[in-house]
Amino acid sequence: MGEDSKIGNYPFVVEPFHVDFTGKLTMGVLGNHLLNCAGFHATEKGFGIAQLNENHYTWVLSRLAIELDEFPLQYESFSIQTWVENVYKLFTDRNFSILNKDGKTIGYARSVWAMISTATRKPADLLSLHGGKIVDYVCDKDCPIEKPARIKVASKEPAGEYMAKYSDIDCNGHLNSIKYIEHILDLFPMEVFKTKIIRRFEMAYVAESYYGDKLTFFVDGKSENEYDIEVKKNDTEVVVRSKVIFG
Repeated sequence: MGEDSKIGNYPFVVEPFHVDFTGKLTMGVLGNHLLNCAGFHATEKGFGIAQLNENHYTWVLSRLAIELDEFPLQYESFSIQTWVENVYKLFTDRNFSILNKDGKTIGYARSVWAMISTATRKPADLLSLHGGKIVDYVCDKDCPIEKPARIKVASKEPAGEYMAKYSDIDCNGHLNSIKYIEHILDLFPMEVFKTKIIRRFEMAYVAESYYGDKLTFFVDGKSENEYDIEVKKNDTEVVVRSKVIFG
C-alpha cells in the first residue's frame, strides 16, 4: 500500500457561522473538523465509530495539540489531511496537516486516541481490531510539531466556573471534547483575541464529565503569551489539562 493512499484529504469552506469577530476560523470549529476528518478516515479504513459500536466499542480522544501560522478566513476554502503515525496496544497516534486555499500548509495537529468498551469504559486492545489490520495504515509522513507535553498547574485560585449543560453533551453521554476548548478560550478577554492569534493549543483529557457537573478552571500564566489550564469537576477530580500559547 503506497503512503499517499494511507492519507485522508478532506476539503472545507469557512462558513460565516464558523468564524469569530475577527473573521477567522475559530479553534473550536477547527477542532471539530479535525475530529470529523479522523472519523471519515477511520471509517474509510474499516474502523470507524459505527463499525466499532456494533461490537460495543468506541473511540475516545486522549490528547490533542494544534499549531497554526495563520487561520483560514471567512468564505475561504481549505483542506485537512490526516494519517495514522503509530499504533500501540492501547493507543494510536493520528496526525493532521491544515492547508490553505492555495495548498500551502499553514498548520499541523497531533492527537492520541484510545478505543474503549462502551460497557466497561475500559481501554481495548487495538492490535486485535480486525486482526490487527489497523497497523497496515501506519503512514511515514512528517508532522514537524512537538507532541503534547505533560501539563502541571499549581494555581488553587479559580479563574472561572461552569455547569455542564445539554448542549455540552455528545453521543457518548459525556461532555464533548471540543466544548472544553471553547470554555477554556472563554477565560481570556476579547482584547487578547483582537491583537493576537492562538499559535499552539494543547488538550489532555484525563476523565469524563457529565451533564450537571460543576467545572472549575485554574490558570497558571507561564509568560505573557503562555498559559496552562486545569479543569476540575465538582471540586475534586481533574478532567482536563490544557496549554494555550498566543502569538
